[in-house]
Amino acid sequence: MISLLAHIFIKEEGQEEDALRRAYGTLCGAVGILLNVLLFAGKAFAGVVSGSIAITADAFNNLSDAGSSFVTLLGFQLAGQKPDPQHPFGHGRIEYLSGLGVAVLILLMGLELAGSSIEKILHPAPVDSSPLVLGILCASIAVKTYMWAYNRRIGKRLHSPAMEATAADSLSDCLATAAVLIATVIGHSTGLMIDGWCGILVAAFILWSGFGAVKDTLDPLLGSPPTAEFVGRIRHLVMAHKSIIGIHDLIVHDYGPGRVMISLHAEVSAAENVMDIHDEIDNIEKELKEKLGCEAVIHMDPIVTDDGITEQTRQKVTVLVHCIDDAISIHDFRMVSGPSHTNLIFDAVVPFKFRLSDAEVEQKIQAAVRTLDGNYFAVVNVERSYT
Repeated sequence: MISLLAHIFIKEEGQEEDALRRAYGTLCGAVGILLNVLLFAGKAFAGVVSGSIAITADAFNNLSDAGSSFVTLLGFQLAGQKPDPQHPFGHGRIEYLSGLGVAVLILLMGLELAGSSIEKILHPAPVDSSPLVLGILCASIAVKTYMWAYNRRIGKRLHSPAMEATAADSLSDCLATAAVLIATVIGHSTGLMIDGWCGILVAAFILWSGFGAVKDTLDPLLGSPPTAEFVGRIRHLVMAHKSIIGIHDLIVHDYGPGRVMISLHAEVSAAENVMDIHDEIDNIEKELKEKLGCEAVIHMDPIVTDDGITEQTRQKVTVLVHCIDDAISIHDFRMVSGPSHTNLIFDAVVPFKFRLSDAEVEQKIQAAVRTLDGNYFAVVNVERSYT
């Protein structure tokens, strides 16, 4: 159905990415509201007929899902607004906020269902399982499975945390309704009143899904690192230019889907003409925007490569540093000679939660450099990578 509606209402050819995201988000949100309202009506009727607290709670779960779909729809509409003086980086992070809103609604529904289920355990009552009730539950499972499939497919296509959170919610609803159906059948067949216990299991699963959805939407809001694939594409594109010797200090700022800014340091030969290098850096920044859709700022780091000793010494120091730990890398390497000794000045990058403290890393590197030459002193700045 989604594919048919998309074919009718969404014209993909010539559409900008922002407009396409907004169109798909609006369509999926509207369809989600309609389907969830229908499911609520059907399950509420089944709950009244059967007297099942689990079915009634599941009905109100679908009503909250309709609210979640509305939040998703609103989030896509607001996120698609153009940048303005108050928000020069756009409004893309509203999409993450809408995903967080959906996740919070999942948690609230899980808590509400847990409370109702405990009440049912304390005061059990028989549950009716007429063919109409069972048919409504089976139809609900089929609809929720379909909603999970299309939200997941389009969410991955658009890289949308909000839609992926909605997909996770639909899957939890599907499994919750399946558990209610199983409990209803068991109660009818054996006389065991496990309706409340089933509700507890469903609530636990919903809460687990909610916590996962909260984490998935909070991470980009707090500032999660870029994917290894995206970093690799940036590195490959920049290093394809012959004047670039190496890159470091790459930082990726995510202001919402399609609104990414990056900054990095590019090592270039100090012997090159500064105007020529500046022109090539400008071209790289344009290429990053055209091919990866991100605004880029590149800082040039000139390094000495033709004095016959600096590059050779840097390579030796790199080997010594890797003997301490392969996870350590160095950059911005310089040699400053004096009358009594030579300072080797460079930055050392270590991972977060590294097994050694910064002071220990510095001491080990300084000791290793002294083995290379007694007149060498390492001046090391230990830092963390943002990727």
